[in-house]
Amino acid sequence: MSSTATTAGARDHARAQEGTVADTMPTVPAAGAAGLPGGLPAGVAADDVVWAETVAGGGYGHRVLAAGTTVRLTDTTGDACAGLLLHHAGMPWERLNVADTVKVQWQVYSAAGQLLLSDQGRVLATVLEDTSGHHDAVYGASTQARNEERYGDGSPEGPSPAGRELFVLGAVKHGLGRRDVPPSVSFFQGVRIDDGGRPAWQGSAGPGRSVTLRTELPVVLLLANAAHPLDPRAAYTVGPLEVLAWRGQPTAPDDPLWDATPEGRRAFENTADLRKGLGL
Repeated sequence: MSSTATTAGARDHARAQEGTVADTMPTVPAAGAAGLPGGLPAGVAADDVVWAETVAGGGYGHRVLAAGTTVRLTDTTGDACAGLLLHHAGMPWERLNVADTVKVQWQVYSAAGQLLLSDQGRVLATVLEDTSGHHDAVYGASTQARNEERYGDGSPEGPSPAGRELFVLGAVKHGLGRRDVPPSVSFFQGVRIDDGGRPAWQGSAGPGRSVTLRTELPVVLLLANAAHPLDPRAAYTVGPLEVLAWRGQPTAPDDPLWDATPEGRRAFENTADLRKGLGL
C-alpha cells in the first residue's frame, strides 16, 4: 500500500516536504531573507523586508505592496527576463501605461530615473537604480500562439510558458483577468532600435545585475519571468529572478527625482495629491 493511501500517511508525506522547495517559493516570513544570494542592502533591517522570493525561469510572482516600498530585482545568472506590470491596488482600472511612460518622458529606454506612469498621469513606481541597462519597453511579453510556433508550447504549465499567460495567472490572484493585462515592460534582456527603425537584440548585461524600484502608490505588482519574444536563441532560455522588497517612503519634494524634469514633477504632484485624498 502506498504511504499516501491513508489520510495520516498523506499528511505525513505532505509535512515532510516542508522546506524542500524554498528555492522557488516566497520566503515566509520575509524577514528570513538574509540568506538570499543578493543579501540585504546596507541599512535595511530584516524586519523591514516584506517580500523575498526567487522566481524560477518560466515562473511568475505577484504581491500587493504599500506606497514607498523598495523592490530590488536581480538577474542572478544573466538569463532572467523580468516582465513587469503594475496596477493601483484597490483601483485596478488604473494601471501601468507603457505608451504614456515612454511618450511623456521623451525616452523609450528604461534606466535609473524613469517613472513608470499610469494612464491617469500618476507615478506607480520609480526606477531608482539600474546596473543592467539592458531592458525593453516596446515589445511586451510573449504570447501563447507565438511560443507554440517557436517552441512547440506556450501554455503556463508547459516547458516554454508565454509571458502573457503567466501574467494572467498572477492577475487572477487579485481578482483581475485577461483584459487587465496591458503591454508590459521587461528588464534584463535588452532591445534597441537601429537607425532604420528595426529592433536590435542586445540580450543580457551579465549575471548579478539588478534594477531597484520604489512604489509611489499602493500597487499590485505582477512579474512574468519568461523568455523575451525577440530572444534569438533556438531553445527557450530563462534563468531565475531574485526579488527582495522592503518598507520605505515614497518620493518626496526634496528628492532630486521630484524636479528632475517638468513632466516628472507634474506626475509626482498628481500622485501626491491622490495619496493625500486617500489619507495615505
